[in-house]
Amino acid sequence: MANTVIIGAQWGDEGKGKIVDMLSATSQVIVRFQGGNNAGHTIKVKGEETILHLIPSGILHEGKTCLIGNGVVLDVVGFLSELDMLAERGVDVSPARLGISKKTHLIMPYHKSLDKAREAKRAGQKIGTTGRGIGPCYEDKAARVGLRAGDLADPELVRAKVHHALLEKNILLQELYKFEPLDENAVCEELLSLAPRILPYLCDVEERIQAAVKAGQEVLFEGAQGIHLDIDHGTYPFVTSSNTVASNAATGSGVGMKDIGRVLGIVKAYSTRVGSGPFPTELLDDTGSYMQTAGHEFGATTGRPRRCGWLDAVILRETVRLNGLTDIALTKLDVLQRLPVLQICVGYAYQGQRLDYPPQEEGALARVEPIYEQLPGFEDDISECDSFDALPETVQAYIRRIEELLGVPVSIISVGAERRQTIIR
Repeated sequence: MANTVIIGAQWGDEGKGKIVDMLSATSQVIVRFQGGNNAGHTIKVKGEETILHLIPSGILHEGKTCLIGNGVVLDVVGFLSELDMLAERGVDVSPARLGISKKTHLIMPYHKSLDKAREAKRAGQKIGTTGRGIGPCYEDKAARVGLRAGDLADPELVRAKVHHALLEKNILLQELYKFEPLDENAVCEELLSLAPRILPYLCDVEERIQAAVKAGQEVLFEGAQGIHLDIDHGTYPFVTSSNTVASNAATGSGVGMKDIGRVLGIVKAYSTRVGSGPFPTELLDDTGSYMQTAGHEFGATTGRPRRCGWLDAVILRETVRLNGLTDIALTKLDVLQRLPVLQICVGYAYQGQRLDYPPQEEGALARVEPIYEQLPGFEDDISECDSFDALPETVQAYIRRIEELLGVPVSIISVGAERRQTIIR
């Protein structure tokens, strides 16, 4: 049995939610290991759409254990909102099957205020943050002054940490950013009033994962965002504030690397990106608009339109290199229907040279020129195809070329949003 890490192979929004939901059927434990509610996973089952930001997508399968690891930053209000939404739909969200690591850091109101204040001050140099306090929360974690979920059991510790935090943060908000300061007592009372609902979910996530591994159960590690938003390896500074690479599944959930066997990269059949940052294959024409409309490319978290472009094999080679992908799930292939020609970026022209991997210098990716390879498009409706052989020859050729360029097999092909619209090779 192979415990599996699922990562987004591009800039996020690759359709991870559907694949996690599908693989949850054969896994017993599903773990979220990084990021916060700046990510959204959309799952469509029997025509009903569910958008989750913090709770692992496997929660929609009965009898599965879902865990939020120490690498996540938790918005308590957001978590409880998801909890209530699922409960209203009749989903079992009891602590027996849903747990939060006591080491998970909490997003506080002052994190959100700082996030919004900084982005507003950047004016024409915005990073594209969601304003949900993710970055400032991770800053406090690194500075060793953050609140952790386990602290909620000790009100005096919560008050002391909030007092210490606001000594600095209120000065920043008021004097530098001209934002309203936060009231210390109000912040503490709001959080402590919610603590009784959170405390039953706190657990030793590491122990629960190890117990599952020892029992021979399959564990699925669910990543958020995409590899090229990784704080170390992404298109810095236009990145998220956590490590999105597959190896962080171990750090962010408290397991050893030996317990991870499969690394599945989710690859959208074209490329998208939300917010600012370099995007070599971006299409600012009718084709890009068609992809945006046909693919419903609007953020699950913010509603912002996603920028669209051709598949970028250079970016994906870097994903393979950074994560050691074992196989690929190719999603949203049906969106490319009715395009007469398909293009894949197979290299970059940069400073008189051809590059097969992205340049590493800050800002360099914005200066490359994509080198394209053309393949024939397809008119056929593939949404009801249930096997690889049932796909049109042109679609099969597109998939095989992706495999050749990346050196990784495509094991799963998604031809629609529903669970059933999935081909397993």
